[in-house]
Amino acid sequence: MTGILSVQGDFLEHEAALARLGEESFEIRSKEDAERDFDRLVLPGGESTVQRKLVGELGIYDALQRKIEAGIPVLATCAGLILLADYFRTLPVKVKRNAYGRQSASFHVDSEFSGVGSIPMTFIRAPCIELAENGVEVKSRVDGRITGVQFGKQIGIAFHPELDSDTKLLSYWLSIK
Repeated sequence: MTGILSVQGDFLEHEAALARLGEESFEIRSKEDAERDFDRLVLPGGESTVQRKLVGELGIYDALQRKIEAGIPVLATCAGLILLADYFRTLPVKVKRNAYGRQSASFHVDSEFSGVGSIPMTFIRAPCIELAENGVEVKSRVDGRITGVQFGKQIGIAFHPELDSDTKLLSYWLSIK
């Protein structure tokens, strides 16, 4: 069972993508939701500043922090990448917000994700990873910029796999135990 942070952003798209793979999920909107038992966590795209504010105000932070530090598999997409690196501080990378420019500079490419193969990547006001510390595996690059990493059971990506029909990356993440 996957818990999806659902205070803002594209959580519904993640729910639908996971359902296509047969993965049950539920929305994390409150402290009680965050304290439920679940096997994995999605931090979706959206507006990281708003998500951060709401996670704090709703009392969700501590429960998610404990689960992440305990080793639950995490998929952090776009704004979720920023949260995992800069707010929860469990992904040892330096993230640059809006690295590709404004919403109008959004784009789509097919590129290699190590261990998965070539996958579609949709970038929307995307960040990039400027620095990956020791122990962080760089999984993808686009135009020389780091766009995907893995650190233990945490995957941080600058793009949105939930917006494409290709499910290889989500299947890979679901295989992490």
